[in-house]
Amino acid sequence: MAGKKGERNIDGMKNRRKGGKGEPKDDGFDRSSPDTLASLIDQWQTRLSERNYSDRTLDAHKWALKTFLTWSEERDLRRPAEITKPILESFQSWLFRYRKPNGKPLAVGTQRARLGTIQRFFAHLCKNNHLPANPAADLDLPRKEQRRLPKGLSKDELAQLMNVPDIRDPLGIRDRAMLETLYATGARRSELTNLDLSDLDASCQTLLIRKGKGDKDRLLPIGKTALHWLQKYLESTRPKLLLEVGEQALFLSGYGERFSPGYFGNWVAKTIKTAGITKPGSCHLLRHSCATHMHENGADIRVIQQLLGHARLDTTSIYTAVAITHLKEVYQRTHPAAENGPES
Repeated sequence: MAGKKGERNIDGMKNRRKGGKGEPKDDGFDRSSPDTLASLIDQWQTRLSERNYSDRTLDAHKWALKTFLTWSEERDLRRPAEITKPILESFQSWLFRYRKPNGKPLAVGTQRARLGTIQRFFAHLCKNNHLPANPAADLDLPRKEQRRLPKGLSKDELAQLMNVPDIRDPLGIRDRAMLETLYATGARRSELTNLDLSDLDASCQTLLIRKGKGDKDRLLPIGKTALHWLQKYLESTRPKLLLEVGEQALFLSGYGERFSPGYFGNWVAKTIKTAGITKPGSCHLLRHSCATHMHENGADIRVIQQLLGHARLDTTSIYTAVAITHLKEVYQRTHPAAENGPES
């Protein structure tokens, strides 16, 4: 991020674009009475918040229901009783046909998540006697996509990426520290941007991930290379970026505040492209690389599960299929046809 738009230069000069969250705006939905869809969604979101659902879950529900509300109000559907199963099937077809600004469709997982949120919302309405029956109960959700093997970075590609930040620049030291931390820990982008100063214990070489996916905490080891760059950042760069004494974020933007996950993810994707790496992905590419390299070097799959914060082992077990380096070594040692060419 050194010298890029969205940053404040070390000398205090500001660029036009900011890497933080924008101010909330009125969404314009119909809340003329307590029984409109928008009003009832507000009530449900408040109830979920009171039940201590994570911010990540609340945000996911918010975006799924905002899409549905926009679609519904464009068709003058403003109350739950007006929503029938055929109408929801029409919305499902619309999600399938929808194209993002880049021309690509919504991923099947995204479609399933948004429809699942709608099912839970209408189940809530039935439970609280706003509807006699759930029109979303029997929706046939899209079939899950077959899981694809994650692509990680080779050792050479990893070196190319780490060499992109200009470490003669204070912001380059910070950028290197963030990339090294992603690779060393396998953290998600939201987990990295959520880190506070107190989460790093340099003496014990550990990093505390607070409220990761599923709202769970986990304590991770952090290697000497990442720790070296973190300490350089904390000594030489962070004091220059700090604008408010009480700011606790470990990594600071050029505006002296915490990065938003979206902005940070976009920066990682651009840095990967700058390194000349054509593999698709952003922060998850480093996460996959961390897990793959550890497994290839003998780490047990359950250790990797704990490191990545996966709730289920079958989510982590995909890395057993990508450890081709170890598989090839064993194959070369044990298969009779591995070394000998065809007889002439």
